[in-house]
Amino acid sequence: MSTESVPPESTENAGPATPDAAGEPGTPDDTATAQPEPTPAHSASASTARDAEGVSEGEDTVAVETDAAAAANSEAEAKAGKAEDGEAAAQLSEAQAELAAQKLERERIERRRAEKAEPIDSGTKLSGKAADLLAAVRAVEGGAKPPATVFAEPAPAPRRPAPEPVRRPQPVAAVPAADAAPAPAAEAVEGVRRVLADGGAPETLAPQTATALGEAAEDLLREDPWQLLRVPGVRPEQADGFARALLGPECAPDDERRGRAVTVWLLEQAALAGHTALELPTLTAALGRQAVPDAEAAVQSALAEGEALVFQDALDSVDAARAGQPEGTAENGAKGVNGGDESGEDGEESRPVRVLVGLERYALAEESLADALARVVNSLAKEASARWESVTAGASGSTAELLRAVAGHGLVLHTGGDASRAEPAALLTAARTLGLRAVAACHTPDGRQRFTALLGEQAADGAVVTVPGLLAGTEGPGRDTDGAFALDLLVLLDAPQLDVESAAMLAESLPDGARLVLSGDPAVLWSAGPGRVFADLLAARACPQVASRTPDPGPIGELVSGVGIGELNQVDAPGKEIVIVPVRDAGEAVHRTVQLVADSVPRAFGITPEETVAITPGHGGAAGTRALNAALKERLNPGPGRFGGFDPGDRIAYSPAPGRTVPGRVVTADAEGLHLSCADGPVVVPRERVEQAVRHGWALTAHQAVGSRWPAAVVVLPGDAAQALSRPWVYTAFGRAERHLSVVHGVEQALPKAVAEVPAKPRTTRLPVLLRTQVPAAE
Repeated sequence: MSTESVPPESTENAGPATPDAAGEPGTPDDTATAQPEPTPAHSASASTARDAEGVSEGEDTVAVETDAAAAANSEAEAKAGKAEDGEAAAQLSEAQAELAAQKLERERIERRRAEKAEPIDSGTKLSGKAADLLAAVRAVEGGAKPPATVFAEPAPAPRRPAPEPVRRPQPVAAVPAADAAPAPAAEAVEGVRRVLADGGAPETLAPQTATALGEAAEDLLREDPWQLLRVPGVRPEQADGFARALLGPECAPDDERRGRAVTVWLLEQAALAGHTALELPTLTAALGRQAVPDAEAAVQSALAEGEALVFQDALDSVDAARAGQPEGTAENGAKGVNGGDESGEDGEESRPVRVLVGLERYALAEESLADALARVVNSLAKEASARWESVTAGASGSTAELLRAVAGHGLVLHTGGDASRAEPAALLTAARTLGLRAVAACHTPDGRQRFTALLGEQAADGAVVTVPGLLAGTEGPGRDTDGAFALDLLVLLDAPQLDVESAAMLAESLPDGARLVLSGDPAVLWSAGPGRVFADLLAARACPQVASRTPDPGPIGELVSGVGIGELNQVDAPGKEIVIVPVRDAGEAVHRTVQLVADSVPRAFGITPEETVAITPGHGGAAGTRALNAALKERLNPGPGRFGGFDPGDRIAYSPAPGRTVPGRVVTADAEGLHLSCADGPVVVPRERVEQAVRHGWALTAHQAVGSRWPAAVVVLPGDAAQALSRPWVYTAFGRAERHLSVVHGVEQALPKAVAEVPAKPRTTRLPVLLRTQVPAAE
């Protein structure tokens, strides 16, 4: 049939907005409905935190615990530096003093990175962040992200993996990722419960607060009540109410502790929105909207305490134009951070400069990623390409281009739709034919299964893994005595879903001389975590890029390809591969979605409800995942929800780590928790984590669905989602269907407008600038 330009539902933000937007910053999971009014501290609860807008899909915003040891060391180093330079500093101008301080800070980072690179015997001399990483590598079970993610762990993880003994993956029972981290002591939780009660905050936040702030959480909160902002779902106005109750008349908007805590909170919200740093004017404007009287002083305080870092990145003419700066000028706000006028050195005033402020964990991640990629590019032996001649001779088209590029280069980018995966599959087969240790890593278990099917008889045990399993050591070849993967070639599928920390861990774990191929569809939604690694590498042109010429087949492939270039075309669908279902309101959208999933699609195409997914812009709203899942459960698996809202047989979406969704089913529940059957095996989710980690899974958001495909997809576009639509969201949602796509359409002309005019929202990152200084642009 001939399809119309159907305006599907409002889409998730492909590139989340900056945290200074009204209310909370946009996130990949933002719903189209207006955000609820902020509630006072005494009304905050775990369920409120979970349902708050601005949380990435399927996940709660989890604050990051400040690394107390690192902060103490940083303060000690800063004081020592001041003591040594005290006499000289008295003679310096204010601007020169700040420049000297910046230099000391960068030297400190370099020393720390150098220390991490030094060999460590069997992990016996590890301490601080290196010890945290080693513990994570040994403790994290299947499917978990390393502790270097803002959502799940209290301490930032180091960027360089510590050497460890060879660890071959062993069969283990799947357990929730949260079990890898020790629960806070009962005494600590009880102490936090007392201080929360004194401040009028809900005592149910005690376990989360103790996890986020550590064993000394009670004393820390009494000394600085605004540290409550590090707890998931807590907003500044709620922390303000808590502080007023504890501090009484001493509580004031201009309190230095408040300004510092809000600064860190905004940077954490920016990370949830995909940014690895914020430009200084953006940050100070956001602080102003949070009623911080002196935004620049708040930023300076965060920098002085080591809770944030400032960067001055020199821009070339292209970067300057993209940033909206004329050549020969420094970015507005540099004076506020540097503490004075320009230094006046030759050439300084003529170079455009971008001043950024970010959290240390993402600064280290981007710098480590740039270092590791430069090593991959430069460490490949020149004679390594000779052995590839036998396999490149018989290939043709895009496959031959990919093989030749990989033969002569350590880092290669490959772009294309789902059908183009045949080319990395041919590459993996050729590499294994040559006797190389080659592995492909996918974003999801479904992607792993589909890629394994492409290999056919050539598929071998351990040849295809998931990214979380590879990082955790439960899948793949394990690590050698230096802590590096025992690999000669890593083919990474679903590359756009890589956040900067996961990318850094993978790149750092490659041994010298190994090859890395990043393959993916650049038109899909970006990673749920901070960064846009694949897009940054494509823009940097630091390595060969092979664009597949293999189109996705059928009417759905034709429709999705058009969306990718900004066109919503009419497509002939004689087999009803694409069906448009117009609706007038959200209630009708829910009704028609249930009808399609339960009746129409199974009857017309023989595709069961278990093989069909409903995709909608967000969790909230009258036609969000919550409303759709409630209606679909009532129709497909009715029950009282006696296990925390779940019944045996319920289809679920389990999130072992923020930004990662694993489909599964409820088996049963007991004193241990909720028992699930997931793609990677059985999982037991503790009772206290069920509300945070498990949702019903008949309906998903596009971010939850990315990396997987279903025989049929029903994309729901209610009228209230029109403002959330974007081209990447539509492209991702439509592309989840293999055989049939139904679009429940209630947004009128918002769909073609979004496809034509609304690209991915930009993310602020430093990776392109860092790469430019280390890797020359490819010809």
